[in-house]
Amino acid sequence: MDENTSVTAEKQDSKGAKDVFGEDGIHQIQYKTLSWQAVSLLMIAEIVSNGILSLPSALAVVGIVPAVILIVFLGIFGLYTAKLLIDFKLNHPNVHTMGDAGYIMFGPVAREVLAFGTVSFAVFGSGSGLLSSQQALSTLSNQGMCSMYLVIITGTVAFLISLPRTLDRLAWMGVLSAAVIAVAGFIAMIGAGVNPVPGRSLTVAASSNFFDAFLAVTNPVGHFMFFILISEMRKPEDAIKAAWCLQGFATVFYVVFSVVMYVYIGNTVQSPVLFSLPPVWAKAAFAIGLPNFLFSSGLYTHTATKLVFVRMFRHSEHLHSHTLLGWTVWTLLCFAGSAMAAILAIAVPIFSYLIGITAALFAAWYTYGLAGFFWLHDAYHLEGGMDGLKRRPIGTTLAVLTVISGTFICVAGTYVSIKLIAEAYANGQVGKTVRLLGEVHCGVMCSPCRVL
Repeated sequence: MDENTSVTAEKQDSKGAKDVFGEDGIHQIQYKTLSWQAVSLLMIAEIVSNGILSLPSALAVVGIVPAVILIVFLGIFGLYTAKLLIDFKLNHPNVHTMGDAGYIMFGPVAREVLAFGTVSFAVFGSGSGLLSSQQALSTLSNQGMCSMYLVIITGTVAFLISLPRTLDRLAWMGVLSAAVIAVAGFIAMIGAGVNPVPGRSLTVAASSNFFDAFLAVTNPVGHFMFFILISEMRKPEDAIKAAWCLQGFATVFYVVFSVVMYVYIGNTVQSPVLFSLPPVWAKAAFAIGLPNFLFSSGLYTHTATKLVFVRMFRHSEHLHSHTLLGWTVWTLLCFAGSAMAAILAIAVPIFSYLIGITAALFAAWYTYGLAGFFWLHDAYHLEGGMDGLKRRPIGTTLAVLTVISGTFICVAGTYVSIKLIAEAYANGQVGKTVRLLGEVHCGVMCSPCRVL
């Protein structure tokens, strides 16, 4: 296919009439095979582990009552923005990623920025999963292995998980992953309940500084891979069922888990919360949750790979057929994504802070702000221009407020993350983290850690 044909096809796609995977049933590789149940489980597996590991500490920062209110509010808000995202996808079947949506609304520059953001956040999310896996294995081995080697081992497993070309091949792992993280959460709650911290203190409502409070309540965000998941559904119109399932389960589980853990541990609760449990219970929860950490890392890598691969081969046989070039490129992209995630997790001492920056810059927009633009765009272009917006004042107002919310979370989150990095360097925490990497997380002080 020559360049002119590619450009013409792209312009036709931008009108929204052509499904991203076309007549899928006639091809060797069939993508549109997911049920809404599988999509909901894949998203639960991706999102919930991050929430339960970090949210209990939010209750110590802002207090139990404000935290619960905010968790419920953000859950409802997330369901609303998911509905806007789904409607936009149904109106534009050609949309496969946030980059495609940006191209329709704002042109080629927005496509590149949003596509870059999706890949970046996916790679950082994969690295976060590798770190959680490394922490689990270090806890299980009593810090008996080098943390670098553990990240490499877990990165290899995540790479293998990411290799299937279609998401239905990962669906059964999504079922297992969602189940184990739920069981791990229940094990952690039991462990906290039978081992309450003596003399613990609880805070009903705390007067927190803006920086701690902001990071505490905006940590778990999702939706950035929703377009990719919906594109592989047999019935994309059922995606709203998956959104209800995800937000309903996540919100209830977040509230129950966070409150139980905080009530029994108190203001000394750590993040990740499993480090606040007695060693035996921490090991049990980490062991059960480990498959979820590995799967979420592999799913993030698969997402980044899928975006780049579809972008490269969208109008060629390599997307739908078992060609040597197609599989070679796919495998190399999966390897590159896993390798970058592992390198970031091992070599960047401010990696956890950079995750916060990428989440603020991109994931918050994908979950909240862009949804408002989706509604405004379609109401304007499909409902009669400004008259269409005026005929729906409530929807227009909510959409504008959604955009403003996304803007605030993006700007404030980026500022807070950069400020925390500056404070960490000023207080010597970054250097200390690097020097103690072997001592705290490795224990055996192998050669790579002695170099640090």
